[in-house]
Amino acid sequence: MTLASRALLRKAVMQAEGLRLKPYTDTTGHLTIGYGRNLDSVGISALEAEVLLDHDLYTAETECRKAFTWFEGLSELRQRVITEMVFNLGLPTFQQFTRTIAAIQAKDYHAAATEMLDSTWAKQVGGRAARLADGMRHGY
Repeated sequence: MTLASRALLRKAVMQAEGLRLKPYTDTTGHLTIGYGRNLDSVGISALEAEVLLDHDLYTAETECRKAFTWFEGLSELRQRVITEMVFNLGLPTFQQFTRTIAAIQAKDYHAAATEMLDSTWAKQVGGRAARLADGMRHGY
């Protein structure tokens, strides 16, 4: 098939399928997203998962930069810690970590790490919380 023919095929499929940005159940009962991607049977590839991850991490970092004036002043490791937490929790839930955030603003990173570990989130994610708290505590 030529490039021109593939472009016509793509346009026809896009028009026929329509774009759905959230999962839905198609007429055959399969979980579907995008332009008719059958998630039940096809799923996504590792490359597609990495593209989604890269986008989501960029979004989380951008949200951190907008939400927290102090974010830029953190070491790169502490920026990664906060970004990973926002990626994992979502910004609104992370913003409920008021004692952690206050400790970060005060540059009391030991207290921030302690507050991170003293949370329901830490119990849910286990070793991830320990790793992130260690990064917050040491910052290098």
